[in-house]
Amino acid sequence: MLDMLEPLIEHRDGYLFPLKLGTPPQVFQVYMDTGSDLTWVPCWNLTFDCMNCDDYRIYKLMASFSPSLSSSSHRDLCGSPLCSNVHSSDNPYDTCAEAGCSLSILLKGTCPRPCPSFSYTYGGGGVVTGILTRDTLRFHGGDTGVLRDVTNFCFGCVGTTYREPIGIVGFGRGSLSLPSQLGFLNKGFSHCFLGFQFANNPNMTSPLVMGDLAISCKDHFKYTPMLRSPMFPNYYYIGLEAIVVGNNVSIEVPSNLKAFDSQGNGGLLIDSGTTYTQLPRPLHIRLLSGIQSKMAYQRSSKFEKRTGFELCYKVPCSKNSCIGDFPSITLHFVKDVKLVLPKENCFYAMAAPVNNHVVKCLLFQSMEDETYGPAGVLGNFQQQNVEVVYDLEKERIGFHPMDCASSAASHGLLEK
Repeated sequence: MLDMLEPLIEHRDGYLFPLKLGTPPQVFQVYMDTGSDLTWVPCWNLTFDCMNCDDYRIYKLMASFSPSLSSSSHRDLCGSPLCSNVHSSDNPYDTCAEAGCSLSILLKGTCPRPCPSFSYTYGGGGVVTGILTRDTLRFHGGDTGVLRDVTNFCFGCVGTTYREPIGIVGFGRGSLSLPSQLGFLNKGFSHCFLGFQFANNPNMTSPLVMGDLAISCKDHFKYTPMLRSPMFPNYYYIGLEAIVVGNNVSIEVPSNLKAFDSQGNGGLLIDSGTTYTQLPRPLHIRLLSGIQSKMAYQRSSKFEKRTGFELCYKVPCSKNSCIGDFPSITLHFVKDVKLVLPKENCFYAMAAPVNNHVVKCLLFQSMEDETYGPAGVLGNFQQQNVEVVYDLEKERIGFHPMDCASSAASHGLLEK
């Protein structure tokens, strides 16, 4: 398979992928999500509805995919393996039986009926319902000036959602995901997320690269092995062994952040669809304590209550600079891989400076459920200005801190 190079736009709490579907192409900005498989877009302008999305009223004005405006659009069939996959069916006859085919036709495998409507759930509680559709997907090759088309790309045409107002492109390892359908699972992909200060700036984009171009000439990266979760085999897990604050405060990490129990719970999920890194509550408390021991600034209980973040400090500004003196936070992964997080990935200004002070909060969170699923999540905010390589051929993930704006410029993704 040829390489892919697409620009990601930082937006609010994630990174948007320019999904081009149909003939002629209809373009949608959807979240890139390594923590799910299904790609979906809102469908039917007048009927798309997102429940419990009060904060996202503006997205009711978003463009929706119109199958009738694409000459290459058609419904997926009930006998399709992807139809069975989205319905989580172990029996390939289930979906065609639900579609109303007779037993004799089921046994012949010739049922022509469309795939029944589906519901798809997310770890954060979101749900989408829709129908599987196939159409032409257009993307940029390794050179941004080259466009390529893939026919019969399968995605969800979604009419109703719960807490999911924007479409999603799934980058997991399941058969429904974009890397799987395009044949990139035997190679890999990489991304370099720009900082959140570039939010909603279409002229500043983060490079997303797939194929040989993503993993070649990256031997200088530090790689940690992927862990295979028996519960969620389609997603990307790594092992966290320690967290070090400053140069000498080592935070003990529970063993379930680098291994799975008999039910498949545990591991650190690396997820571009989650904004802030989440840690088990006891570990989160130890991290807060370790950081507090290094801080001399005054706490801001007002902003802690307002934002829900548990460590907020009043930082003095001088000469239009409010950087602040914060201790480094280093993540130690399996195989002696160390990632020193850029400091702006840890503490972030919650508002504009007032009286020569700005309030910055630690943007880590504690897990809501510490017993089921991953033991922790590495979110996209902590991945800013770090090139992350998913080397799927060698089952490893690499990290290399860098200026992602420079990386985007080297790929020709920044406007002059």
